[in-house]
Order: sequence, then C-alpha cells, then structure tokens
Amino acid sequence: MDLTDEILIPAPRDAVFAALNDPEILKASIPGCEELLRHSDRDLEAKVVLKIGPVKARFSGKVTLDPSEAPSRFTLRGEGNGGIAGFAKGGATVELIEQEGGTLLRYTANADVGGKIAQLGNRLIQGTAKKLAGEFFDNFSNAVAPKA
Repeated sequence: MDLTDEILIPAPRDAVFAALNDPEILKASIPGCEELLRHSDRDLEAKVVLKIGPVKARFSGKVTLDPSEAPSRFTLRGEGNGGIAGFAKGGATVELIEQEGGTLLRYTANADVGGKIAQLGNRLIQGTAKKLAGEFFDNFSNAVAPKA
C-alpha cells in the first residue's frame, strides 16, 4: 500500500522540522496514540490503539528516523505489532519545502500489513490509512501553526 500527499503548514520550515521531532506534539497528533517515547535522536517507540473496520487493536511499534538530509528531507522506517490483529511495517520520505505562507510538507509512504488486518481487504485498509494520515496532518498543522 502506498500513500502520497502534501499539506501547506502555515509555519517556517525550521518550526515544522522541530515539531516533527517533538514527542509531545507527535503524540498529540497521532490518532489513538497512548504513548510515545524517544530513546535517541533516531529511535522512537509508540503504543497506538487503532480501529480498522471491525478490528480494534493496540499496536506497539518502533520507528527509526534518518535525518541526514534535514531539515529539507528525512526518512523514517517503522514496524508495529498488534498481536492477533496483525502487524504493519513500512516507511516514509518527508520533504519540507519553504514557500510563501509557510512550509509545504510532502510525503510518500509505503506499508505492508499482515494477519487479521490484511484479511480486511486493500480498499478498507487504504481508506483507513488515508483517513488516519489526514487526521494526523490536521492535528499536526493545528499544533504547529502560530496562534493568533
């Protein structure tokens, strides 16, 4: 499954990049996130409760960041396990492009799922993934945008 999208965030690129590295902002932005811990500059651990169709599960996962091209671009890889519900693993490339009025955040992500979740069908999984990504970026944009 692949996802690609972009969103204009009304904040400078450095502020957007800093927020993408702030565990509190990320925790508040990730739908269903119960816990987000930073173990190092590159390693995060999360616990997230998700409902995909009739399947609701608590996922525990690890994410590894590669900020070698920061702040204009970075990549991440992650994997999560939801017990009998299944697993997910994948990655994303995020570009931060300075524009008039803010920062254009463009991402390309891919994920593989297995277990009970995979049995739900690609259309349902893809639709849920797009919905969750939209919720994340709405929450993130609201957290980062300067308050009037």
